[in-house]
Amino acid sequence: MADKKKKNLPPEAQRYQSFQDKREVKRPIIKNCMKAFFVGGFICFIGQLISTFYIYFFNFTEQTAGNPTTATLIFITMILTGFGFYDRIGQFAGAGSAVPVTGFGNAVISAAIEHRTEGFVLGVGGNMFKLAGSVILFGVFAAFVVALIKTIIIQWGGI
Repeated sequence: MADKKKKNLPPEAQRYQSFQDKREVKRPIIKNCMKAFFVGGFICFIGQLISTFYIYFFNFTEQTAGNPTTATLIFITMILTGFGFYDRIGQFAGAGSAVPVTGFGNAVISAAIEHRTEGFVLGVGGNMFKLAGSVILFGVFAAFVVALIKTIIIQWGGI
């Protein structure tokens, strides 16, 4: 809490705030960042291996291997989430497991698993994209804006 806000508190609240500050558990920020970095990097490494697999065994190009690679990563994440393993990865790695595309797959399937008791249509189907819907919306909107800007620049003779 900022020092100015502490001065505005009554004396009892100031004593409690100092009591709380002394006993607060310090978070290992550097350790958490390193775990997130390495787990996220490992997920991306697996994605690169899958992409290379598609290029060499299915005659994809580097430009066309991205879509099946992304779909494969999301599928693997959904399987791991269904068995409860991806939640343990998320507990260990934090944002390292949520930031790559695997975090999207985990968000979709977690909502579906949570609402499966309500039925397949109203439960799973109605709630599957509850969290991921905003990600899809803003992703599509951002892609539209970037494509619009690129089109305008190309029309003016740039790039």
